[in-house]
Amino acid sequence: MKLCSACLLGVNCRYDGQSKQNKKVINLAKREPLIPICPEQLGGLPTPREPAEQKREKVITKQGLDVTDNFKQGAEQVLRLAKLFGIKEAILKQRSPSCGVGQIYDGTFSGKIISGDGVTTTLLKENGVRVSSEEDLK
Repeated sequence: MKLCSACLLGVNCRYDGQSKQNKKVINLAKREPLIPICPEQLGGLPTPREPAEQKREKVITKQGLDVTDNFKQGAEQVLRLAKLFGIKEAILKQRSPSCGVGQIYDGTFSGKIISGDGVTTTLLKENGVRVSSEEDLK
């Protein structure tokens, strides 16, 4: 059993109200249980919502609103689920400010990608959960 970004499973929970359904993730879900999670929704943010990016230690929306606390709360809820179910692996959406695995946007809303992990990915890794992105699936 693994945690999985709900948007990769076709759930319309992204900031734009859409999904990022991924064929490899859907095929994996047919073979093993994937628990869908959306840290931003679990942190109390609505769908749709204003786009946000990480800028140093903060998560800021395009209009400048600090939503760091929402992102941290969502990450904590995801960790709670991982512990509750004894989950040690997660497949999360690459480049997301919550779920990015090794790549995130740089906080300028210019589309520039930098090295780094999303808020949820960071917390999961700190607690021994192995995190990969949909791009890592074969």
